[in-house]
Amino acid sequence: MNKIFLLLIAIPFWSIEVNAQDHASEIVEFQNELNESFRSEDESPLTEKAKKKFKGLKFFPINEEYRVEADFVRIEDAVPFQMQTTTDRLPTYEQYGIAAFTLEGKTYQLIIYQSHQLREMEEYKNHLFLPFKDLTSGNKTYGGGRFMDLEIPEGDKIIIDFNKAYNPYCAYNHHYSCPIPPKENYLDIKVLAGVKKYKK
Repeated sequence: MNKIFLLLIAIPFWSIEVNAQDHASEIVEFQNELNESFRSEDESPLTEKAKKKFKGLKFFPINEEYRVEADFVRIEDAVPFQMQTTTDRLPTYEQYGIAAFTLEGKTYQLIIYQSHQLREMEEYKNHLFLPFKDLTSGNKTYGGGRFMDLEIPEGDKIIIDFNKAYNPYCAYNHHYSCPIPPKENYLDIKVLAGVKKYKK
């Protein structure tokens, strides 16, 4: 039976304003926690052989420009759907909101999703899921796209920090079942932030 991928990074409260030093420290903490999870006996997606050789994930340089404040619009009366995965598993999601932002002088938008399974769990009732692909996918980053974990915003703004983009577990072990980013979340830009492609 295929293992089901689920990686949830704890998301601290973010103010809209953040200085460069605080931002860098936060991303370093994120990277350290991610590396520790890959060394963990219980959490790591790596095979035992790969875990013995693991020296740490590769990341793009931390870049504050990839931390964007997006306009957030809630999608009302969204119809639940089954998201495609790398196996025959079809988890139920719904489109929770649209995030519009400017990056390198151009405007983009991404759909943010909510898992029906997770929202029934008290710990993750505010969790949102952002899968995406960009022009680095398959080259500098994993071909199947990358993920980000977000939380339901209180207002009409949401922070998206691509420095926290991570690979699905399928990038490291084919025994996992991972969501495939829907086509509406393909970005026509190189997102040079977050986790790089894993080289076995």
